[in-house]
Amino acid sequence: MAALACVPAAAQRNDSIAEGKTLTGVTITENARRNSVSATAPVRLLDSEAMLRLGVTDIADALHRLPGVTLRDYGGAGGMKTVAVRGFGAQHTGVSYDGLALSDCQTGEIDVSRYSLENAASIALTIGDNEDIFIPARNAAFASMLSINTMQPPSADLRPHVTAQIKLGSFGYASPFVRYSQNFTDRFAFSASGEYVYAENDYPFTIRNGNTTMHEKRTDSRMNSAHAEAGFIWSAGPKSRLDGKIYYYDNNRRLPGQVRYYTDVSGERLHDRNFFAQVQYRAWNSRSLSVKLNARFNWASSIYADDTYKGGINDASYWQREAYASACLLYTPAKAWAVDYSADYIFNNLNSSLETDTRPYRHTVLQSATARYKDSRLTVMARLLWSMYFNAAKAGKSARDMRRLSPSVSMSYRVLRGEDLYVRLSYKNIFRAPTFNESYYFHYGSTDLSPESTDQINLGLTWRHGYGKESYVKLSADGYINKVKDKIVAVPYNMFVWTNVNVGKVCGHGIEAEAALEHCFSQRFALLATANYGWQRAENRTNEDSPYYGYQIAYTPEHQGSATVSFENPWVNVSVHGYAVSLRHANNNHYEGTDIPGYAEMGLTAYRRWHVWRGTLEARADIKNLLNKQYEIVARYPMPGRSWQFSINYKF
Repeated sequence: MAALACVPAAAQRNDSIAEGKTLTGVTITENARRNSVSATAPVRLLDSEAMLRLGVTDIADALHRLPGVTLRDYGGAGGMKTVAVRGFGAQHTGVSYDGLALSDCQTGEIDVSRYSLENAASIALTIGDNEDIFIPARNAAFASMLSINTMQPPSADLRPHVTAQIKLGSFGYASPFVRYSQNFTDRFAFSASGEYVYAENDYPFTIRNGNTTMHEKRTDSRMNSAHAEAGFIWSAGPKSRLDGKIYYYDNNRRLPGQVRYYTDVSGERLHDRNFFAQVQYRAWNSRSLSVKLNARFNWASSIYADDTYKGGINDASYWQREAYASACLLYTPAKAWAVDYSADYIFNNLNSSLETDTRPYRHTVLQSATARYKDSRLTVMARLLWSMYFNAAKAGKSARDMRRLSPSVSMSYRVLRGEDLYVRLSYKNIFRAPTFNESYYFHYGSTDLSPESTDQINLGLTWRHGYGKESYVKLSADGYINKVKDKIVAVPYNMFVWTNVNVGKVCGHGIEAEAALEHCFSQRFALLATANYGWQRAENRTNEDSPYYGYQIAYTPEHQGSATVSFENPWVNVSVHGYAVSLRHANNNHYEGTDIPGYAEMGLTAYRRWHVWRGTLEARADIKNLLNKQYEIVARYPMPGRSWQFSINYKF
């Protein structure tokens, strides 16, 4: 996906200056675009306006179109959606919210469906380490990082601004959203938002078994979800800034079961709640020294019940907590040089309603030392990450402690002085500690697990050429090699008990290509076209004597791609978009009957804006899965067919 963002830029001489200067009322688009072109690692950047133009309906939809991204979607508005990149598992993709990484110590996977597209000012996906070095050590501890940003810095505009929106759609979907933001002074900005989502999710689907076809409707899929958040940015002085945010999420839903012939009955219910509060303080006492202090508290609960369980109701409740603190120190001794040291401390614990609960907890210390050299043509960045995990359990055997040193290096070089043509090369070694589920889950977890170790190498080329006032063309291509050692896989201990062991090895390689063209015919007419393609092989290399050696790992397509064409005009802006993915396998052994067929789907978006009173009224209509394609992303969880969604939005 092309970097079409028009975000508040900080592409200044160095990181400390970027933190120190407030560009009141100014939005720099060119620096944001060039930053994505000259990055030392692949970066895909989208702002809210770009996502509207491309017909994106939610954050998962935006990621679904990126090459190399594998999205697991269990179907419907309430289905969990997790993101994996380039054949790595979802636990290797971090998600940061306004600068701080989110966490789930139980599963290690972040459900991106919890976060509202309407509240996102921009999203960015970075694969490997980018040239931004002034970040917490935890943000560097992932193979890839998805960054969601919601707040804008204070400005001289002191008027209150309100966004009110209602979305209606197929299968009983309704979602009101409201957001209030105001700069009380030119140094203090406040924002609060709330969203509610209700959906029946009773969409039709078909089941085929030989020559027999049955037409059914999804059942037990109703959801009630709400989330609210509030945040502020306070520029306490010309050389300091304090940010804060609180967030609450509540989702009470039914879980549809796997669809099998003659039965899809499910009595499963899940009530998820999540609360976090975070603060960030940044200060700089000179042009060469900057400090950033971060803190977060996170609490989450998961209440599960199954009414159809034989012999009564099967229930399981889990509660997890996290306390997090981070300090970053950036030193820029010269125009071209910057050095950062970051240290993070994390405490996690988990308890459940199960009689077998061992009440595990973990202390984590992360330290990173990073150096960067940057001039007009060359950028080089090197980092060492030292990770220490100290595990314990209050009632039972604990997992082993872990220590690792992880290096990474990346560079970008401008080939031609008068042209935005860059070549980039990067290497990153990182590891993933086992989750609490993998270590402690009854009859499944193992306290003897070692961490997964990953290596990734990327070689890429990016070119961007502007012509006219607003027109440009951009091309990008990357080739990569990935390796995973000590991959955690579940194997049967006996007929009834499975356990996790470190026996897996995965080797992957692939190519990703992107193209974007924006042509402005005049101030009122513009054409935007984007396309991307990804080819990847992520092969099981665990045992050379196994008949499954060299097989593509589960849920990883070999081919995928997307394309969008948007036409902007004075009447109705129109976007046509499509996505295609090849065959996937539901397990690593490719058993007969477990293949998930490839599919292609199309969508259509139309929207228009009017200036009404003091604000802007926007009406938008989306048709999803225009060709009514029946397909699955996760085996036996059918996705909706053709559906519609209509929204009306007023901002002032």
